[in-house]
Amino acid sequence: MKLSADCDLAFPRPAVFTAYRDRILDLVPFLPNIRKITVRSRETDGAVTVVVSDWDGGGEIPSVARAFLDESMLSWVDHARWNADELTCDWRIETRSFTDAVSCSGKNRFVETPSGTRLEIRGDLHIDGSKVKGVPSFFAKKVGAAVEEFLGARIQPNLVETADAMRKMLAAEKG
Repeated sequence: MKLSADCDLAFPRPAVFTAYRDRILDLVPFLPNIRKITVRSRETDGAVTVVVSDWDGGGEIPSVARAFLDESMLSWVDHARWNADELTCDWRIETRSFTDAVSCSGKNRFVETPSGTRLEIRGDLHIDGSKVKGVPSFFAKKVGAAVEEFLGARIQPNLVETADAMRKMLAAEKG
């Protein structure tokens, strides 16, 4: 499943990039599907900053997948490589459960526009139901598709909600 979101923010590109990279924790109160974000590690080497964070989400799991999944599926480790020279972020998500079954990665680009910045988020999400322990092989494809649809339907709005929260935070600071 392709993930895609474009979000326009009426703020300079370097300010938006820096706020996303350095102040994402300040947005948690504005993100209804995120309970907590904890930074595990942060290393900077020149223009590149690598941040590893734990994200704890929440929500209802679809009935077709409930027998095989639990709330831990809604929590993940975010591996982000921020490049200040290119104003990009390469990311990869590692789920807490069914790590072998879930593949999710992508790239965010911060693009200058006449009115400020467009955040272009592109990624891929794939769930291999055959790698979920306890799923019968004849049911694997259906479970994989249901979980992929469920997570994709949650990720897309969260990407936009994060941009809206960032917009509100930057506007409040601007005065």
